[in-house]
Amino acid sequence: MHQFQPYPMDLLELNPFTKISKEWMLVAAGNQEKTNAMTASWGGLGVLWGKNAAFIFVRENRYTKEFIDKEAYFSCNFFDKKFLNDLKYFGIVSGRQEDKFKTSGLTVGWRDKIPYVDEGNFIILCRNMAAVPLTEDHFLDPEIKNQWYSGKDDGNLHTMYVGEIVEVLAR
Repeated sequence: MHQFQPYPMDLLELNPFTKISKEWMLVAAGNQEKTNAMTASWGGLGVLWGKNAAFIFVRENRYTKEFIDKEAYFSCNFFDKKFLNDLKYFGIVSGRQEDKFKTSGLTVGWRDKIPYVDEGNFIILCRNMAAVPLTEDHFLDPEIKNQWYSGKDDGNLHTMYVGEIVEVLAR
């Protein structure tokens, strides 16, 4: 296991447009018996309800969604570029078919009751505050449905999760 240190949120300097959208993250959730993670490139960081918050978006058919819905916590895990193939793998393969951690060689670490990916270099630990299922009625721009929800994923919309950032860890 690697050594992580708490990172003060008031010193946090990162570009979420690069960190989330271009470098991606693994969202991990679960318990001591079973944990799963998925690659995500949609999300954000900010303040909501007077709390530092992370926003993630998970499609209804993703296995990780079951873990986020069941557990009180999730983590957003960021990596060095050398883990790009692992991030691709976690985005393509479903944890329903195989144990992605076992196959990839990545390992789950724990901070209190929150799972994170030990090979990451920057971890955001979150407590679930809200789950908001998106529906077509929410789209004010008609191009959203055409661009993001057509073809094989038609009707498989996202749920937006809002998590209170309880701690940030860094190497």
